Amino acid sequence: MIVDKAIYRKGRRQGCGDLSDELDVLRLTQDGFLWIGLKDPTDEEFDLVNEELHLHPLAVEDAVHGHQRAKIEQYESSTFVVLKTLRYIESTSDIETGEVMLFIGDFFVVTVRHGEGNPLAGVRQRLENEAERLEHGPVSVLHAVMDSVVDNYIVVDREVRRDLEQIEEQVFASAAGGDANTMYRLKREVLEFRRATQPLADTLASYMERSGRRLPDAILPFFRDVGDHLRLVNDHVESYDRLLTDVLSAHLASVSVKQNEDMRKISAWVAIAAVPTMIAGIYGMNFEHMPELSASVHVGNGEFQYGYYVVLLVMATACTGLYRAFKRSGWL
Repeated sequence: MIVDKAIYRKGRRQGCGDLSDELDVLRLTQDGFLWIGLKDPTDEEFDLVNEELHLHPLAVEDAVHGHQRAKIEQYESSTFVVLKTLRYIESTSDIETGEVMLFIGDFFVVTVRHGEGNPLAGVRQRLENEAERLEHGPVSVLHAVMDSVVDNYIVVDREVRRDLEQIEEQVFASAAGGDANTMYRLKREVLEFRRATQPLADTLASYMERSGRRLPDAILPFFRDVGDHLRLVNDHVESYDRLLTDVLSAHLASVSVKQNEDMRKISAWVAIAAVPTMIAGIYGMNFEHMPELSASVHVGNGEFQYGYYVVLLVMATACTGLYRAFKRSGWL
């Protein structure tokens, strides 16, 4: 749908009537520009705008279907910009991606937003409160939108760093060693984050090289500032990716160590249980002649057979000795 549309002359907002008439006036007077904002437009809505602006068909196809990589494409009469928007969902710690696309001409700007991330109403309002920036024309809108998107990257950056710190604490401070599913999910979100920021950094640097001389001198520092923030976010994202790999390796090593400890305990108890099992197996074979079992001493007028008690004592002594040995060695 068409969210908003307005004419801007000398940095001031004016009402917008018929698109065709307004564009004819802008081309004739070369004073001001038209800014149309679209949100998840239908084919019919976009055709209405395209009919007046004669946008490049390849850019139109990308804008309608979405799911594009961040880029800046320059055509004969306009520039097409794709920015990936990010939105951090607190309840699930997921990063939701969307897109903002801009068509920039000499006398017009069309912004197309897909998804719920990075609403542009606030961007338009802030620009309208800074008339001196709007006087630079459509390129001021490009900077404002790009700056808003990158500022939102910084917000997501802080949230991802907080999640990563929590995972680190779980891995290195808790006995459980953290949850591998949580780590894999965060690593996937970091990868999604990287897919949004890395292409934009390369694209912006290339755009500044190609078009820097044609941009107003007053606005160049603002684009450089966006580039600096974007490079900082990229450095953070790369470090998060490496750190998550290290944390995951540490978690797997911790799980392996714990499994080894469990196996040692199991082996120790099996060894302790094997001694009485072996002795009982030997003396439970029911042979007729087993001298140990018939061993006895004369006590008074009777005879005391002590073989059974000796066997029990040997079992208890052997099990106790093994238990103490395993305890000293740290197996139990």
